[in-house]
This record gives sequence, structure tokens and C-alpha cells, in this order.
Amino acid sequence: MPAITADNPLSLPAVDVTDPAAVQRAPLYRVDSTRTFEGEGFPVRRPFPGIARDLVDPFILLDQMGEVQYAPGEAKGAPSHPHRGFETVTYMIDGEFEHRDSTGGGGIIRDGATQWMTAGAGIVHSELPPEHLVRNGGLFHGIQLWVNLPRAKKWARAAYQNIEADSVTLLRSTDGGALIRVIAGEIAGHRGPGVTQTPIAYAHVSLAAGARLDVPWPKEFNALLYALGGFGSVGVDGVPLESGQLAVFGPGDALRVAGGAAQDSRTPTFEVLLLGGLPIREPVVQYGPFVMNTREEILQAFEDYRSGRMGSIPAIERSLLAHKGAGPQDRRPGSG
Repeated sequence: MPAITADNPLSLPAVDVTDPAAVQRAPLYRVDSTRTFEGEGFPVRRPFPGIARDLVDPFILLDQMGEVQYAPGEAKGAPSHPHRGFETVTYMIDGEFEHRDSTGGGGIIRDGATQWMTAGAGIVHSELPPEHLVRNGGLFHGIQLWVNLPRAKKWARAAYQNIEADSVTLLRSTDGGALIRVIAGEIAGHRGPGVTQTPIAYAHVSLAAGARLDVPWPKEFNALLYALGGFGSVGVDGVPLESGQLAVFGPGDALRVAGGAAQDSRTPTFEVLLLGGLPIREPVVQYGPFVMNTREEILQAFEDYRSGRMGSIPAIERSLLAHKGAGPQDRRPGSG
């Protein structure tokens, strides 16, 4: 971990808080993840739900999938299932998933790549380990983030984005000890490749032992930081944070995160997800894979799925997906 790095971080654009009047956000809550299983039984760490929804709005769910070393025959995934009313963002740090959906999108998402799926009015998809991973075993580690859609966009056509690892925007801290991968949104004026329906910022940061990152942050966004691995601290007071913990920040327009003075041999850097977004502030009713505004809309979602109105995954030979090689194809309804 991770798949995408820079040979010479000092050649990258530097990020810092240049406004002397900037107010550093203080961490208000530190949340321990719960451990559970998803799909056919793959392990996940889940920091929310488990905290008041308004603190993480517009986000609905964050799952750290793995990190797990599968033995031959052990790899598991999530077979065909529906979504409506939100977006799923799957970021693979290590390993591979085979994605297929009812829009015709499909392919292999691998080390450092991201699939961004807008369920909108409804989509059916599956995420399964490729045959070679099931057969041979291997390392599996990824993140799935659910981003809510505002009422006006919940009925949009389903869409799919493929974000290859080499397309993310790479930045650094002023000391060169932190590498920032901007997947979506904007960090200090530098935009990532992901196209978002709800305004958010989403980045994966690696901090060397003792490194520090100060980053400007939009006042209107909330701010969350999730520790994927290692040890470090957040805020000007250096509140400790370690793997599997989420920090929720208060108001302000800047963030600070630092790598611990020492890391363990298993995770030599402090790995964190930095995310935030513009709160939607609308009623949320969630039941399983449906996130809507009213109970009646949830009941309608079940009926639409059962009746087939959300579509189905087209039959395709798995060998064809394996030969695509580079990753998922960006295909939307009506694109052929």
C-alpha cells in the first residue's frame, strides 16, 4: 500500500495554508470503527453509521474492505444487488475487483483505480473477485464510500466513471513528507479527475514518520479524516489517531494531520483518507441499498427492483473482461 507513488515527491506541487487568518479546524470526535462482514462474507471496518448523520452529511457509509491476505479459494465479493438514490465510490488500494452493472459497464478495477457509480434512479451491479484471485489467493484492500444525492438528482439516469490510478492528481506537503492523491473534488486549487454530483473532496494521503500536512479546507464543507493504517495525530493539539479511527472536525478553513514519530514495520507510513462535502440537509430514509427522502420512496424502490424496472446485468463471458486489461469501460445507458 499504496499502488500510486511519486519517484520524486519534491517535484510535485506543494500544498500549504497561506492565509495568515486561516482558522485550523479542531477534531471534535474520534470514532472507532466497528468490524463486520459484507457481501458473501468479506471483512470490513465501518466508522459510520455509528455517528450522528448530520456530522457526516453528505456521506452515508464508509467501509474499509480488508486489508486481508486471502488463501486460495477464500476470496469473496458482492453478487448482483441494486442501488438507488446515491453514489458508490470504490477505491482499490491493493488487489482487484471485477465490476459489472446494468448500464453495460464492466471490467477489472485494480491497484490504485477507482470506480464511481451513480445509482440515481436505479442500477443493479456486482463486485466480485476475479477468477485468478479466487484460485490463487492474494492481498485485498479497498475502500467503498457512499455519497448521498440531493432530492433533485435521486432520479437521474444511472452513470459510471472509471478513474485509472495514473489519472489522480498528485501533490505534496511543504516538507515533502506527505503525498496527496486527489481522487475527486479540489485540494488547494488542484482538482482530481472524479466528477461528483454532490460537491465533495476526496483524497488519499501518505505521511512519513514525523511529516506534517497543513491544507486549506472550504468553510462550507464538513471535514473527516479516516486512518487506514499506521499512527499519527490531527489538529494543532496533536490528538492521536490510529488505524481504524475516524476524526470529525469542527468549523474552520484549514486542517492539520501529522505522521507519528515512529511507525510499525507493517505500515511504514501513516495512511489516511481526507474527505469532506457540502451537507445536503434533507431528510434521509435508508433501507439496505436504497437511500431516499421518504419511506414511500423506499417501498417504491423495492417494488421497482422486484419488477425488473432497475434493469439487470447483461450476460457476458468473464474471459472478455479479463482481456480488457486496462480496467472498467466508461459506458452509460444508450452509449452502445
